[in-house]
Amino acid sequence: MEFRIASTFTDSLQRLTNTEQAAAKATVFDLQTNPANPGLQMHRLDKIKDQSFWSVRSNQDIRVIIHRKDPSLLVCYVDHHDKAYKWAENRKLEVHPKTGAAQLVEIRETVKEIVIPTYVEAVTPKRPIFERWDRESLLEFGVPEEWIGDVMSVTSEDVLLELVEHLPSEASDALLTIADGGTPSISVPASDEPAPFDHPDALRRFRVMNDVDELKAALEFPWEKWAIYLHPAQREAVEKDYNGPARVSGTAGTGKTIVALHRAVKLARQNPDSRVLLTTFSPSLANNLRIKLRVLLGPEPRLAERIEVHAIDSIACRLYELKFGKPRVASDSEVREMLEKASQDVDGHRFTRSFLSSEWMQVVDAWQLSSWEAYRDFARLGRKTRLPEAQRAMAWAIFEQVRERLAASDMVTDATVFNRLTSDLSGGSPPPFDFAVVDEAQDLTPYQLQWLAALGRGRQNALFFAGDLGQRIFQQAFSWLSLGVDIRGRSRSLKINYRTSHQIRSHADKLLGAEVADVDGQIQDRRGTISVFNGIAPEIKIAGSIEEENDHVSSWLMNLGQEGILPHEIAVFVRSHGELDRARHAVETVGFKFTVLDSSIDTSVGKVSIGTMNMAKGLEFRAVVAMACDDEIIPLQSRIEEIADDADLDEVYNTERHLLYVACTRARDFLLVTAAKYPSEFLADLRM
Repeated sequence: MEFRIASTFTDSLQRLTNTEQAAAKATVFDLQTNPANPGLQMHRLDKIKDQSFWSVRSNQDIRVIIHRKDPSLLVCYVDHHDKAYKWAENRKLEVHPKTGAAQLVEIRETVKEIVIPTYVEAVTPKRPIFERWDRESLLEFGVPEEWIGDVMSVTSEDVLLELVEHLPSEASDALLTIADGGTPSISVPASDEPAPFDHPDALRRFRVMNDVDELKAALEFPWEKWAIYLHPAQREAVEKDYNGPARVSGTAGTGKTIVALHRAVKLARQNPDSRVLLTTFSPSLANNLRIKLRVLLGPEPRLAERIEVHAIDSIACRLYELKFGKPRVASDSEVREMLEKASQDVDGHRFTRSFLSSEWMQVVDAWQLSSWEAYRDFARLGRKTRLPEAQRAMAWAIFEQVRERLAASDMVTDATVFNRLTSDLSGGSPPPFDFAVVDEAQDLTPYQLQWLAALGRGRQNALFFAGDLGQRIFQQAFSWLSLGVDIRGRSRSLKINYRTSHQIRSHADKLLGAEVADVDGQIQDRRGTISVFNGIAPEIKIAGSIEEENDHVSSWLMNLGQEGILPHEIAVFVRSHGELDRARHAVETVGFKFTVLDSSIDTSVGKVSIGTMNMAKGLEFRAVVAMACDDEIIPLQSRIEEIADDADLDEVYNTERHLLYVACTRARDFLLVTAAKYPSEFLADLRM
């Protein structure tokens, strides 16, 4: 018998208490081991429309709903007795007449009439949103036959958002895409006549559990966390063969990291003798990838031996040590001290500390310029301060001293480490990895990308990047093409948001433009992204004082607790360490315990997470407070005051917007953005 589990089961499981979950999991394990076990208290629900539904008793009140029909058993739902039975009464498992995909369909006549919410004022009747789409087209998108009439009568976004909650995911995605002005794609099965459960749309919600280990992983994590489900667009990006570097992009929550994980596994599985590097820019994010990879590879632990997960600087230092000996990498403070001393030794210049630091990091060291001629002729892309040759010569005298002091101290920078590794590969040394998959690729530095280019050497499938240009918060933009990484024709953007509600996503999107372009002219179109679930609108609160802000945040957190949101499902983010005390005070006022996020990213159970917006990358919570969004805090006034180049002002504003965007899009269901007295100018955009 084929034993399957549905996404509706794992979703409902997460809503139970720990004790209730344990009972339900034990029942499911028993079902997999021996579904005919007479000890299982099971009976058919024969007074409902789909009489293949059965109820299995887990304890006195918890019931697991299964769909049992030879040769398969599908675990569908779990809840308290009456709610579980009601769920089964309202649904049926059927094969869609047009797509051939298996669907759990909500029975139309059991749903109360869908009406416009009462808070929407009466207006002149609008034309139906889907009037240009006929019945056959809607069926091709997976809309169940009995819901076609409702779909064709929709005239407002409010009604649509309520309606799609009753439809299968492929139908919801298609309708939301049309409403947003796009054209939905149709999933193409691998064969002409696929089995109903093998259709790409069915694989989004049903999975075969082959053994106890696979079932254990499925029951331990929510559906989206055990990372087995791929939208057809994601699956295409994962499985496609590329004849050069490829990149997948998308706004926050569209599953880029999941694609990167699956891509690494796919490469390792299809190339049994290969070594795969899965990397990102920070140790904390690398640790998150490592955890998710273990979940994904639960049934195949030996495959993990050939997939190495590292922060990119960490693996570079390790490779450098193996090849050339352990490097002594200069810290940022040591480099700044050298720049200060060198600037004092060169008379006649008027360069500020911030200019010298920026020019060193963004130009001289980043591009490993080793001679006066190289610096003189370097095209200072995006930097508007024009240095006459005489001033460049004076600046180079300072930078040359820094290079000499580094060499005399037997110290290197991260850029030097990568540069030497790149030269070694370019000289013919065998690459340490056959494939590299990079998450959060928007924050790669020039020297990191140059090393990856040498690692890939233009080989098929060797380099795969995942990232969002709208979330670039650490690295100044530069040309990938100039470093030999050409993704033209091998770049695609994901459009389905799985993590963030429609309301939170649409508000956060106002912080960024409709399009974001890289230096090479590759455009990431942010329009057309849709969220797969509805929620409540985020709240933006401008308080009259810090004390009033504290009281409002504390009250908001207390209400979350009363609604059943657990402390570890909540995060409070601020712009910098200077505002952490405001976050601490608000959380302590409620009586919640908290953990301060650092490089280890410890989101402890039972504690609210507090941290800077920089630490928000890669995380997700049910509820988020973006606190202390005051004027001169975001954008950070100290960054503006240190601007040494006109172009840097745009860069500061862009990355500060990106930071707030990142913080807001960590929220799944609830978002509160606050400021005290004088709000950041960015909040006006959020409130539009």
